[in-house]
Amino acid sequence: PNTAALAQVEAGFPVTLNGSHFVTSSVVLWNGTAVPTTVMSNAQLQITITTAQISAPGSGQLVVHTPANLSGDLGCDSGGNSQALVFTVT
Repeated sequence: PNTAALAQVEAGFPVTLNGSHFVTSSVVLWNGTAVPTTVMSNAQLQITITTAQISAPGSGQLVVHTPANLSGDLGCDSGGNSQALVFTVT
């Protein structure tokens, strides 16, 4: 989902991000700040949005960052950031 109620965020709202080419060092950025990220697979990451990220109704941007210069069987050597997704708290 890309929307949650403030009461859900206060309890800790899990968000799953789907994509591709994620690696163990991929991390989700909330408005440019890294948040604890669980790499579920090379196509799925999970974070928990809490009041540490947003304490009142509003929105924030989620970006997946993968460091550059990864090699070997990871299949990724360029790294970089994904396009931003907007997450709204009502």
